[in-house]
Amino acid sequence: MSHWPIELEIAWRYTSARRKAGKNKETGSKDGFLSFISSVSMVGIALGVAALIVVLSVMNGFQKEVRDRMLSVLSHIEVHAPAGLGDWQPLMAQVKTHPHVTGAAPMVMSQALISRGDVMRGVAIRGIDPVMESNVSDIPKHFIQGSIDELRPGEFGLALGSELAMTLGVQLGDRITIMVPEGDINPAGMTPRMRAFKLIGVIDSGHYEFDSTLAVVHWKDAAALLRLDGPSGLRLKLDDMQIAAKVADELAVKLPGLWVKDWSRQNKNWFAAVQTEKRMMFIILTLIIAVAAFNLVSTLVMTVTDKQGDIAILRTMGASAGMIQRIFFAQGFMIGALGTLGGIFLGLLVALNVDVIVPVIEAIFRVQFIPRDIYFISSLPSDVRSGDVITVGLMAFCLSLLATLYPSWRAAKVQPANALRYE
Repeated sequence: MSHWPIELEIAWRYTSARRKAGKNKETGSKDGFLSFISSVSMVGIALGVAALIVVLSVMNGFQKEVRDRMLSVLSHIEVHAPAGLGDWQPLMAQVKTHPHVTGAAPMVMSQALISRGDVMRGVAIRGIDPVMESNVSDIPKHFIQGSIDELRPGEFGLALGSELAMTLGVQLGDRITIMVPEGDINPAGMTPRMRAFKLIGVIDSGHYEFDSTLAVVHWKDAAALLRLDGPSGLRLKLDDMQIAAKVADELAVKLPGLWVKDWSRQNKNWFAAVQTEKRMMFIILTLIIAVAAFNLVSTLVMTVTDKQGDIAILRTMGASAGMIQRIFFAQGFMIGALGTLGGIFLGLLVALNVDVIVPVIEAIFRVQFIPRDIYFISSLPSDVRSGDVITVGLMAFCLSLLATLYPSWRAAKVQPANALRYE
């Protein structure tokens, strides 16, 4: 390392010193201990950085996975008409003229009760057009039994989410009763409006909330059950889902009297909760790095205390106070840099392989980290984002540099005469 500046050579020696046989055992023991606590500080920073990268990547992956599964069933934008759309084709032609709208389809949305024998459940009725639905969602691809082509108007066919079908204990061809809130008034009072549907398919979207509450029918059958003159709205797909809010606002201006909602506003509370959790986890795990930085302070202070004799000798040989300060600043710089780089490497290694690591841990300890009946998904995803990695790395490195300021300043204040008095 002769080509390094003298400050870096001395700093590296203090950081990587090892006890050697045949040398001064007392000095070697002290150097070995200082090297050990330097390594502990380095490992502490690395573990904090790795933990933060892994947690942020998993939370990003969780949010992305749930969002993608939501949008495989939901549409990017929904246009609702409170009283229904009688002549809906001109409206669909109008919204499709927007440059970012790539697909549109009619829909009927309502809440209902579904019953089979003694079992009754609340469901979300979704009336769709089997031909146009593939333009706005992936529902046709999620059929694990039956086919969306069997949803024909007038035949009152029904497709259920897989969890809902399992709860009701039904099979293809079974008759299921659907009861809607709107009722008929007769001399005996109001009686609920109901209709028997035939199960023609089972849908598995991978999203527990939808699979346990979704009932899909042809929109004309849903309109007949609800006594509407046409669909209750339109479902739209965009070329970029990230601009859904902007496009929805533009359509709302062009379509007065209609309700326009995008996917982010429909699930606003959920996404806001995830963002809040992500921020809180970032703050909490940053404290781990802060603790490692405080450990670095104590490490450098111990090094300065132990090396006062060396500092005094360097000062008597002509070293300036600034040079002494740079030596210990460089030592903290090395520990922080190596710890940060090691943490980034370890964090990326775990985050990029979490889909392999987690199942192994679950199999060994016979636990399930994400039960499907509680969370939206049943596997632990990961989405590593370069912005998060850079932010975490810079934050850890800056905290490490801040931790070196006091010890290096203290080293520069050592008085040679006092330090050599008892040598």
